[in-house]
Amino acid sequence: MPTNTQSTDKPQTHSGSQHPEEWRQDLNPHAMAGQNLGAAAPQAPTAHELKAAHRYLADFSDEELKRIRILPAGTRLEQGATYVDLQDPERGEFTARGDMEVSPDAWCVAKSATDYELWNRLLGVSHIEQ
Repeated sequence: MPTNTQSTDKPQTHSGSQHPEEWRQDLNPHAMAGQNLGAAAPQAPTAHELKAAHRYLADFSDEELKRIRILPAGTRLEQGATYVDLQDPERGEFTARGDMEVSPDAWCVAKSATDYELWNRLLGVSHIEQ
């Protein structure tokens, strides 16, 4: 019987070690960029904690503001995940690439961390046809 030589490592856990060490940095300068591995992201403050968000989200109750997590600047966005930047409402919801992170002037909210009713209100959706 043939031996199974297939690796059980996930592809995203490779950090460029397949390249000779002398060329590793040149061939893959940001080997782990965009990977959803490692330490957890810092706890995101709520819109309730950011006083500037109160003016922008004036129609939301304190309870709702406490449920809206705004990602800190510099947080790497999860590749393929959906977000909205409250500072750029014209953009609408967007899907992140692996190289994206929250800019200092952005208020990004992750769809995965927001219930669907609140998400729809953030996007300005008031009526959904069935």
